[in-house]
Amino acid sequence: MMTAHQHPHRTCPLNELLAGLVAPSVAVQPVPISSLALDSRLASRGGLFLAYQGSQAHGLDYTRALATRGLRAIAAEPSARWPRAALDALATELEIPIIPVEHLGAQAGTIAARFYQDPSARLEMIGITGTNGKTSVSHFIAQGLAHETRCAVIGTLGQGFPDALVSTGMTTPDALSLQASLADLAHQGATAIAMEVSSHALAQQRADAVHFDYALLTNLTRDHLDYHQTMEAYAAAKARLFVHPGLRWAVLNADEAFSAQLIPTLAPEVRLALYSLNPALTLDPAVQVRCDLLVRATELTLQPRGLRLEVEVDQQRCHECSLTGTLSAELVGRFNAANLLAALTLLLARGVAFETAVQQLGRIRGVPGRMESFGAAGEPLCVVDYAHTPDALEQALVEVRAHCQGQLILVFGCGGERDRGKRALMGQLAERLADHIILTDDNPRHEDGDAIIADIRAGMRPPASQTESKNRPALTIERQRGVAIRRALLLAGHKDAVLIAGKGHESEQDMGELRVRFSDRAQVMQALREWRGRA
Repeated sequence: MMTAHQHPHRTCPLNELLAGLVAPSVAVQPVPISSLALDSRLASRGGLFLAYQGSQAHGLDYTRALATRGLRAIAAEPSARWPRAALDALATELEIPIIPVEHLGAQAGTIAARFYQDPSARLEMIGITGTNGKTSVSHFIAQGLAHETRCAVIGTLGQGFPDALVSTGMTTPDALSLQASLADLAHQGATAIAMEVSSHALAQQRADAVHFDYALLTNLTRDHLDYHQTMEAYAAAKARLFVHPGLRWAVLNADEAFSAQLIPTLAPEVRLALYSLNPALTLDPAVQVRCDLLVRATELTLQPRGLRLEVEVDQQRCHECSLTGTLSAELVGRFNAANLLAALTLLLARGVAFETAVQQLGRIRGVPGRMESFGAAGEPLCVVDYAHTPDALEQALVEVRAHCQGQLILVFGCGGERDRGKRALMGQLAERLADHIILTDDNPRHEDGDAIIADIRAGMRPPASQTESKNRPALTIERQRGVAIRRALLLAGHKDAVLIAGKGHESEQDMGELRVRFSDRAQVMQALREWRGRA
């Protein structure tokens, strides 16, 4: 059930909430505020409604029904549709004070932080951004810190402690929900938060009022261009995390070109940690001088159901502080090795002893739907992954291939009402890297599923001859995703591998007006039981 954002034992004077955010000529009364709301449907008695210009409409477009709610006040962002004169007229009509606040959308987090007594200032805040790997890295960090502190997570899988997550439906909550979540997690005993920070949240300034201690970059590849339009705008959004006031450490992927763009933007007091899977990595002299901590994998071994990293740690400003050791974990895939190395680097930057960090990370459990493997010895290796971008799909296919002794069967589709430009790219990658492709529905939403599949197939070359056709991967189209997964297992022998990509941890399938319970993970487990029955 939806509710306004409340604090059970707190009211805050309106003038304190808006201090410094309104023009000096605007008088703000010290009336007590007991709740905050961004959605007019959630505005409640004694509360403050924040109305600003969104991508589709202005919050004030929905205020006509607020006269009987018992609101204390409305903070409103002036706009072309809602100039100051219109705000005054509406205030008279509703008999509710309406206080003009310029750029209110960017200030919402500050208002919420004040209402909840600035919870992130009392927490150790670890922000993780990047196209892929955010969820895995946040969970690895939380598990890696479990021996000494209660670290909660906020991200795609939900919020809470790793073994007790509550779904929120988005990677990074809105500015009000985020501050409420931080306050709630602190109340539950969290002392640290590993938080996924999405490009949408950064562009919309949802996390501006969060006091980040650490900022970590996983990678930067194509995604969300339906929103950001260009890779430059997407990168600029990600970069905002690394210029947060008060940041102590930036943890960057030295194998990612974008990191070189971020380093010159770091404030002088921000310490720099780099991690790399490249054993031959050499740093630019200027970067080497700037770097405080370098964590490098000198050797990576992919095992049947796990990986092993030989790690070298160089604390650049301490000539006698180089360390080496082995980190092993039951994880599948090279990019999980990168995620593991990122988590290790963060722990070391935080001050965790190397031996302790390696020991703790060696015990971690994989993240549901993130290169999650199923199947015992003598059965097909089945991997469920959230890969829904060209880069993520390519990496997943390459990594599963490294664990595959036979054929590689791929089941995937693309989400509806999302970046159409990536569909053909993903079809091209699938054709190049898989032995058999089964195209199916992902979350079609309100788009026609056949049209989505046609967009994917547009990236696949038509065979020039019958001979060339034989050298291409087999292609099957099965719109029903559950049937597609079972067909993949029917095709698979015990040496083969099946990758089911796109939905990962999700427990629903979005078909527009219809949402149905659906889990790739559950479907794979059932299909494996059926495979065993035939063996």
